Amino acid sequence: MVVTPHREPDVFGAISHPARRHMLDLLAAADHSVNAIAGHFKMSRPAVSQHLRVLLDAGLVTEERHSRERRYHLVPERLGPVREWIAHYERFWDDRLERLQKHLSDGAKNE
Repeated sequence: MVVTPHREPDVFGAISHPARRHMLDLLAAADHSVNAIAGHFKMSRPAVSQHLRVLLDAGLVTEERHSRERRYHLVPERLGPVREWIAHYERFWDDRLERLQKHLSDGAKNE
């Protein structure tokens, strides 16, 4: 028997496509049906559904059936790894900007 290791959902891969990021933006405002989401894109409804499947697999959205309609809901907590990764670079830029501010301030004093 072959045992495959459990893999964390690929949040970074899921947000790598601009259409999926736009879908997340839409869902951040409110839950939407597939048709409502598809109305914002120049792609087929099946293509939108494929992108939503990637977001579902990554745990970034959930779906709930309401009779024949599926409504999608953002799960913002799943963006935690992205927030943590960005925080590393925020510290990098904060440090650089502080040094620039000090340099400019010291230059202004010397004039």
